[in-house]
Amino acid sequence: MRARAPRSVLVEVLRRRRRALAVGCLASTVHQVCEALVPLAIGLTVERAVAGGDPGRMAVALGLILLLFAVLATGGGVSYWVLNRAVQQEAHRLRVAAVGRVLAAPGAAAGRTPGELLSVVTSDATATARVPALLTRVLSSVAALAVTAVVLLRIDVVLGLCVVLAVPPLVVAVDAAGPRLEARLRERQQAAGLTAALAAELVRALRVLRGFGGQTEAARRYRTLSHDCLDADVTAARASALVLGATLTATAAVTTAVVALAAVMAYSGRIGVAQFVTVAATAPFVADPVAGAMAALQQWAAARASASRLGPLLHGAPPLPRQAVAPARALAPAPAPDGGLRLRAVGVADAVPFSLDLAQGEALGVVAVDPAVASAFVEVLAGDRPPRTGAVHAGRTSPDPAHPRRLRRHVLAAPHAVHLFGRTVDEMLDSGREHHPARHARALDVAALGAVTAARGAAAAEPADGATDLSGGQRQRLALARAVAADASVLVLHDPLTAVDAVTEDEVADRLFTARRTDGGITVVVTSSPPLLARCDRVLFVGHDNIPVLATHPTLLDVPDYAETVLR
Repeated sequence: MRARAPRSVLVEVLRRRRRALAVGCLASTVHQVCEALVPLAIGLTVERAVAGGDPGRMAVALGLILLLFAVLATGGGVSYWVLNRAVQQEAHRLRVAAVGRVLAAPGAAAGRTPGELLSVVTSDATATARVPALLTRVLSSVAALAVTAVVLLRIDVVLGLCVVLAVPPLVVAVDAAGPRLEARLRERQQAAGLTAALAAELVRALRVLRGFGGQTEAARRYRTLSHDCLDADVTAARASALVLGATLTATAAVTTAVVALAAVMAYSGRIGVAQFVTVAATAPFVADPVAGAMAALQQWAAARASASRLGPLLHGAPPLPRQAVAPARALAPAPAPDGGLRLRAVGVADAVPFSLDLAQGEALGVVAVDPAVASAFVEVLAGDRPPRTGAVHAGRTSPDPAHPRRLRRHVLAAPHAVHLFGRTVDEMLDSGREHHPARHARALDVAALGAVTAARGAAAAEPADGATDLSGGQRQRLALARAVAADASVLVLHDPLTAVDAVTEDEVADRLFTARRTDGGITVVVTSSPPLLARCDRVLFVGHDNIPVLATHPTLLDVPDYAETVLR
């Protein structure tokens, strides 16, 4: 699916928030129109005072001015509340939609680091969601300018034409500068995203950097990228300031000219004193709606730039390329019950397509000389990408490449990268499924973390502080415990114990497969760890020839490629 243009994203936001846009625009227009009428009300009051009006009528005039201010303030307050509420709701919706799309189709985030994705789903989502408020500001400003022009035209046609003929060129000039300004803002957002991405990666790898003394080089790279971000930010700010400054300068010149012309007309008797007061109060007001409209147009350019970065996350990833299919070679499958896992002529990466059945309680090890084949196998079982050929069945579901979520109802794939969420161990074990404290305790015991958590306190109350105080091996085992606690029908693990010492690895491997067989769950371990592979019922090996071979671990040890891969 092709990513939609920024304009389509903005139109969708306006369509979803059309009710808030209508209410907010009406309230803001009332606010701006009343604000434009204030000088006229003041002029009329002055005219009555100069004409010697009685105190009663003067009191009524002052009361009407106060009422005008009350309506003005109410309109502004309602508009602010309605539009800001809509912006916050839309920003939240965009963030949830973008994150959900990335989780459902990781290809949508291809080429983007986690830090850059964080920048897109936060600042860019907020900037995109602001379009209803920006459109409202432009429309209400135009209404205020129209009322101002009508007031001045009624006083004198020449004065009205000065405003009517001077303001549109300003709008056209700013609109002409929009593409250039949008490009500067896009560069700024891109630089900010890259800087945030590098910062996230450095924080994540801080322990490794300290291990080999790479802090100095990491700091140098971050400093360089940060300076680039600063330069882009200054350039964008300079462009915005030039556009706004030119607009305000031109508006001030028009205002000064109108007031000077009105003074000459008042001196010559063409207009009265009250009319001059109205013109003198109305002309400076022109700067406010013009500045508001211009600022909104600049922020609209920023919203378009943000929508161009957010659009690919909202509307999917490009389809995976189809590769040439080698002749299928089916491995002898064993019959599987309804609750099993069935692979039919599945082609993964460059491997020859194969078929395989796994029964409930069975454990399969997967070893691949090419890491890309191993990663692709995990992604196919997880439903993150369709197989090159064939289909995957889990439970009683029929294969449907267009709906990978059906596969995910039965399959849970735990990636090699460890990401722990929550402040306590109990929160980190929560995978969103039904919460069972006893299941959590059992999962911790499977991962050989029972003694650790007992020494540190109750799991539900332990301040683990994001697990930053845990070693790499403890973090891996905690992630493994989370996967076990989910109690999935099919559990796929990708190198789950690479940071664990040999003794602990053997202990955890024994507990893991014992627990999974007891529960009747299918376990697939993509690894080169002998302790894990030795406890698997069968091992699927893909060597340099990309031909899958299915056998037991002891049997495959006689294969040179396999022995070289697992016995390092």
